[in-house]
Amino acid sequence: MSSKNVLIISVHSDAERLGQALAAAYADAATAAGHNVRWLQLDKLNFNPIFPGYHNAPPLEPDLQAAQADLLWAEHISLVYPIWWGSVPALLKGFLDRVLLPGFAFKYQPDKKYPQPLLTGRTAHLLLTMDTPPWYFRWIYGAPGLHQISRTTLAFCGIKPLKSLLLGPVISSTLSQRQRWLKQVSKLAHSL
Repeated sequence: MSSKNVLIISVHSDAERLGQALAAAYADAATAAGHNVRWLQLDKLNFNPIFPGYHNAPPLEPDLQAAQADLLWAEHISLVYPIWWGSVPALLKGFLDRVLLPGFAFKYQPDKKYPQPLLTGRTAHLLLTMDTPPWYFRWIYGAPGLHQISRTTLAFCGIKPLKSLLLGPVISSTLSQRQRWLKQVSKLAHSL
């Protein structure tokens, strides 16, 4: 197994959150497997998540410039985020809006229906926490917060999602259940 450059992107750095523990377990297992790991914790970055549109896009703050450099460095990305109201937290959406810009993540092509993806050759794991039972989120709701990221964001930019873990319901989970989730995440990171 060859060493890979792995970028972990998590939303919340609060040590009390399950997502933080999942991201840390993923980072530890990927490092133990010999991979090079960088970790972006979005709530620690200094940027304005409000995006006025491509024609009025403000200059990228230094933290977002560094995030773009990390995305170019990465061969594999792990996104760790909670599902809120069926979707992603506003901070993650704002980060993606600001960072995945035309000319960086995709390129419009004259006389073509679809833009050219510019982040090809990368893979991703998605680790989602939720208070909804995962089967209900997937089969009743249609997994909107998963498809939004895997299909209409990552795949659109050329990043191939490999596996998604839907972990929940967190609100009623036991310590042993959370420990099983941490082992599951570690095993996933170790298998890169």
